[in-house]
Amino acid sequence: MLYLLSILLDRLLAPAPLPARVAWLSGVTYAHRGLHGAGLPENSPAAFAAAIAAGYGIECDIQRSSDGQAMVFHDWDLDRLTAETGPVIERSAAQLGQIRISGGEDTIPTLRQLLDQVAGRVPLLIEIKARPSSRIPAICLAVRRLLEGYRGPVAVMSFDPRVPSWFARFSPHIIHGLVMSEEGSRTLFARTRRHITLWRARAEFLAYDVRDLPSRFADAQRRRGFPLLTWTVRSPELMERAACHADGPIAEGAGLAKSGLEGAGQEGAETA
Repeated sequence: MLYLLSILLDRLLAPAPLPARVAWLSGVTYAHRGLHGAGLPENSPAAFAAAIAAGYGIECDIQRSSDGQAMVFHDWDLDRLTAETGPVIERSAAQLGQIRISGGEDTIPTLRQLLDQVAGRVPLLIEIKARPSSRIPAICLAVRRLLEGYRGPVAVMSFDPRVPSWFARFSPHIIHGLVMSEEGSRTLFARTRRHITLWRARAEFLAYDVRDLPSRFADAQRRRGFPLLTWTVRSPELMERAACHADGPIAEGAGLAKSGLEGAGQEGAETA
């Protein structure tokens, strides 16, 4: 009974997207933070250039500088990926643009620089990083301004349902998705929370933790017409799982067998 009720509520509160609108998301392999490896740091212009050359789509991470600019960087702090320390949010875009990313020659790029580099040549997934205390309208506005007029397949996504919900309300022409992880919990309470999060997000696609697949929840949304991407695919075994249960892998290292960088991906946080 509860399962049937959740199906009915999903249809009412989280209707499936128009198939033609989201079709391009499927059938693409996305290089997680670019095609990174030795000499090609994650989320760097060099890693993005390598992904474009290899014909992969690109997944990247965005957060806000102190002066409200959208910067391409994954971690909240600079410590792991640069010789600097401290929170990204405490530096201006100009200051961040002078900081070299460890393992290469590139400095931290802006989203504008990434969009100019990609120029619509490959599909682009933009994950907007957010915390409970984050000013969601500020970072969403920063991203939207840059995407206005961009010609090429692009979508935004976030773990925070407030992000896709914001785009659904204020910029619905930009495709918006929800990043999800079950974190090993499949209790009734956890399943209910997943449905509520989906309803809040008003998402058009899902990016799901590959460790959770196969998933009854994810499969149900996929059958309803939601493209199901999956992260982070780091091995041939996980790539096989992604091929069976999802529409597009977000992969790195040994998950990108044809790239020639098997196993070379940098160790990063176990997040999308």
